[in-house]
Amino acid sequence: MKNMYFLIVFQLIALAGTAQCAICTKTAAQIGEEAGKGFNVGILYLAAMPFGIMSYVAYRWWKNEKAS
Repeated sequence: MKNMYFLIVFQLIALAGTAQCAICTKTAAQIGEEAGKGFNVGILYLAAMPFGIMSYVAYRWWKNEKAS
């Protein structure tokens, strides 16, 4: 269970640190610093749902495997 918490925390830290690809970084630099921060937050917001779904599926799978 401790490994699961470590994995979740690690993924959140990695997600917050590298939210933009090279093209998105270039676009954010052209539109200004404040708008670039908003752009970055938007990317993180859109990325949160797939990670949440994958985490839920992994948790349910782990729970079913543990019960077997």
